Amino acid sequence: MKTQDFLLELGTEELPPKLLPKLSKALADNIANELNSLKLSFSAVESFATPRRLAVLVHDLELQQEDQIIERKGPSVSAPDQAVDGFAKSCGVSKADLQQKPFGKSDYYFFSKEQKGLETKGLLQQVVDTAIKNIPIARPMRWGDSDMQFVRPTHWLVMLLGSVVVEASIMGLAAGNVTRGLRFTGQQEFSIDEAKNYRQIMMDQSKIEVDFNLRKEIVRQQVIQVANDNNAVAVIDEALLSEVCALVEYPCAFSGGFNESFLVVPEEALISAMKSHQKYFHMLDSNGKLLPSFISVANIESSDISVIIDGNERVIRPRLADSEFFWDQDKSQTLESRLQNLDRVLFMKSLGSMGDKAKRIEELSGSIAVMMGANKQDSKRAGLLCKTDLVTEMVGEFADLQGVMGGYYALNDGENPAVATAISEHYHPRFAGDTLPSTEEGLVVAIADKLDTITGIYGIGQGPTGSKDPYALRRMALGLLRIMVESKLELNLKTLISASLAAHSDDVDSECAPAIYKFMMDRLRAYYKEQKLSAKAFEAVLAVKPESPFDFHLRVEALDIFTKDEASASLIEANKRIANMLKDHQGLSIDVDQSILIESAEKALFEATGLVASKLAKSTNYIDNMQQLISLKVSIDTFFDEVMVNADDKQLKQARLSLINWVRSLFLSVADVSYLS
Repeated sequence: MKTQDFLLELGTEELPPKLLPKLSKALADNIANELNSLKLSFSAVESFATPRRLAVLVHDLELQQEDQIIERKGPSVSAPDQAVDGFAKSCGVSKADLQQKPFGKSDYYFFSKEQKGLETKGLLQQVVDTAIKNIPIARPMRWGDSDMQFVRPTHWLVMLLGSVVVEASIMGLAAGNVTRGLRFTGQQEFSIDEAKNYRQIMMDQSKIEVDFNLRKEIVRQQVIQVANDNNAVAVIDEALLSEVCALVEYPCAFSGGFNESFLVVPEEALISAMKSHQKYFHMLDSNGKLLPSFISVANIESSDISVIIDGNERVIRPRLADSEFFWDQDKSQTLESRLQNLDRVLFMKSLGSMGDKAKRIEELSGSIAVMMGANKQDSKRAGLLCKTDLVTEMVGEFADLQGVMGGYYALNDGENPAVATAISEHYHPRFAGDTLPSTEEGLVVAIADKLDTITGIYGIGQGPTGSKDPYALRRMALGLLRIMVESKLELNLKTLISASLAAHSDDVDSECAPAIYKFMMDRLRAYYKEQKLSAKAFEAVLAVKPESPFDFHLRVEALDIFTKDEASASLIEANKRIANMLKDHQGLSIDVDQSILIESAEKALFEATGLVASKLAKSTNYIDNMQQLISLKVSIDTFFDEVMVNADDKQLKQARLSLINWVRSLFLSVADVSYLS
């Protein structure tokens, strides 16, 4: 089988940096899918992306399709001659050329012909054109007088099969082997001699690293080196690093500075200004304090870097001055005085204003604080004020600082530090892997805020459906569950849901509590899936309906340990057997009349069960409880080996059913282990 490497490069104007990795992956995936649909084999597909190009290199692409046997199924052999003749005519043959083959319970006419495989080179225009058009783009652009649409205007097209140019016209561009380098330095245009040499040629001719991940690591190392040169530590945010990588083809990192007087502004505000507006990395000193300096990455190597540094310093100065102005302005008004402004900010139709939400959070925070043993007064105060920074100038400019600035303003107002910390952390966790609130009051307000949003939106019929989750309730629910589980909070989730629904207006359906609880349990299932814990263990615990997520977690942990014990398999099967035997006997008691028992095996099980039951009654340690239940293995096995439960004597049968029901009830005090079968 003859093969060659195939190169596609689509040159464009600067692509949206946050979309670049997704666009690159989509193009590579689409190319692979199209080749697979044409039954063209290849060994690997490699994707490349820079701000001005998307490229795909297909390794060892088959140069011609294999010959195929095309077979069409026709009517049954018992069908009228007219139908058979019509099928033969549609195949371009006579009835005599058709074959008869069994299909199902009858014989049918079939037509077969050999189709010669086509040359790959002649198929590549269709492959590339379809792959580009199938890239999902929310807002495609049009340019010039053409009908072409893409995320940005396209300017050149390279298509090489080995060293041969593939003749094609796509996006209004004629394919060739000429690509482009950097805009303002080096060789502006140059040719690619062979597909497999693409990456090396780009590096040799223009110093462009077209591999996104490799270029990203180059940027990372440059930023770290610049920080080391400044005796500082660079803080590298991965999202920012990816965005910067998507903005530069030839990265050159450098450092600049700003006036130390700006450091009176909370460092989060300065960092946000540097990151969001200028795409700068910030630096810390050896004590973890923000330095009056930054690291930027240019897209060109300059003969006089001081000119670039000076330009960047002049640009960042007014940004930081704005932050300083907002800080000074916001401090002139207390958070409490801003409560009335929240009444003019809509939270959501049917759920009232942000002021209404703040009052609900305050009320719910007080109730949760009592349940947790947290400071009720501080929790309620933090709950009431937690949304007031939304109407400040700083948060209006830097939305990612909501909560954080509220904490600073609360301290400035003289609020209790516990209140300020709770306000600053109440959005946590904001994303997967984010930290949890560090104080009890912070946990209280975070729970209250998330519960209010989930119950409110669910209660007006706007909960997630299928893949759609416009209000990110799944992420919020997962954050809420993480707080309860990882902070070891013994809180009744059903009670919290009911309390939150009761705080809403009549526009919210108070009867949707079961649906919300089910939604939360689905998110808990996803949480354990991410933790690589057994799905069967989750279902076993869910069957006994614990109402505290932390209690749920303790049971799952106990089952995880239990299943690793050699005795577990026998006990699981015994529980399944007991469950099957009891399913037709409703209202059975666990009170066993010992005097009725006659076999030594059932008497031994009765004694062993009683001993374990007395120990479980005094223990809430599920891991220890499962170990106690494992001790019943021998007695249970012997019982089923030697005792007939369905005895002819009705009293004896009832006693034996009650005995195994008692055994099962002890297991159910932790989980329904029959689900582990």
